[in-house]
Amino acid sequence: MMAGETPQIYRVGGAVRDRLLGRPFHEIDWVVVGAEPSWLLDRGYRQVGRDFPVFLHPQTGEEYALARTERKQGQGYHGFVCDFSPDITLEEDLQRRDLTINAMAELPDGSVVDPWGGRADLDGRWLRHVSPAFAEDPLRVLRVARFAARYHDLGFRVAPETLALMRQLGDSGELAALTPERVWQETERALGEAHPAVYFEVLRACGALRVLFPEVANCFGVPQRDDYHPEVDTGLHILLCLAQAARLTPSTRIRFAVLVHDLGKALTPTDVLPRHSGHERRGLPLIRQVCARLKVPKATQELALLVGEFHLDCHRADELRGDTLLARLEALDAWRRPERFEEFLLACEADARGRTGLEDIPYWQADYWRGAQQCGQIDVADWLARGIQGMELAAQLKATRRERLCAYRDAHRARRESLNAR
Repeated sequence: MMAGETPQIYRVGGAVRDRLLGRPFHEIDWVVVGAEPSWLLDRGYRQVGRDFPVFLHPQTGEEYALARTERKQGQGYHGFVCDFSPDITLEEDLQRRDLTINAMAELPDGSVVDPWGGRADLDGRWLRHVSPAFAEDPLRVLRVARFAARYHDLGFRVAPETLALMRQLGDSGELAALTPERVWQETERALGEAHPAVYFEVLRACGALRVLFPEVANCFGVPQRDDYHPEVDTGLHILLCLAQAARLTPSTRIRFAVLVHDLGKALTPTDVLPRHSGHERRGLPLIRQVCARLKVPKATQELALLVGEFHLDCHRADELRGDTLLARLEALDAWRRPERFEEFLLACEADARGRTGLEDIPYWQADYWRGAQQCGQIDVADWLARGIQGMELAAQLKATRRERLCAYRDAHRARRESLNAR
């Protein structure tokens, strides 16, 4: 831009992409070409950001960034030097972006500036990198996988040459430079997409799954009994379960629990395969390992551990004695934390349906467990009024629940036998 010319402001990024796709969007980003920071500050914008100047609009709060270029200088996604001089052109700013569909700009009249072929790739449903500089930023591996999960319904897939660059990043050691917080942030967002399983499929295809989620990667190729699991492969089962979880709930906490529930199967001794007796407890240290490495929030970790340990008991509900029902409901804290108990049941339902050809089976076990939980829901006000408290109250509560649950289990079994006899 020539000296003295008025800076130009363009809408950029996801808002342009999603408008062209006819999808709703909420966040709007802007780029300012030909300006010094003082130009924005003089107009009331508030500067934020340490690595490069970003400004918040005084009324809307939307982000306005000076046009910039980036030069790789170190390892990881922080290893860049930015140039945000007024001489940087719009085309140069767009060239530094990850994907062509994210490298378009829009003028106030709605016309689109598209120097890198973004519209053609929108039409062709391609996730394609803008330039070879894509391979300089390891975070882009996760972003592309997340976009693949988001736009899977529209038919988008990763361009072969982009997947090759993602493999290059996976092999280079650059992925190890990603902070745990950033890996979790991208992964949690991906778990919230319509097709979270696609995120992990793409990471596996480019070799990143083994680097970032080795516990999940190790499940692929591990066989299961085909009479229970027609899909046989444990890794495939996990992805099928994740797809079912996405059908059942938008909760990323439940979806994460489903992702890690069967990690213990990768540790099953080869001489007993394809059986996996005891895999639930074998998997608990692996779940803790993943959660510690990625700094997973406590509530998410707690649910994942409960699903990992007790999902098999949930499936075989009517095989359990009344005492065992009570012990499991206590371990799940079902009476004090009913919302989490519901999350547990949804995760187990996703596990049951995450099998080839069994995606729509009724999961009667969930209602069985809900009935058991309701059966043990006791109002202790009368006991307290009679002075029963402390250890005596706890013992009486446990005994009453055991009696009720045994009766509940026997009544259920009698009804089932009666139906079978007809």
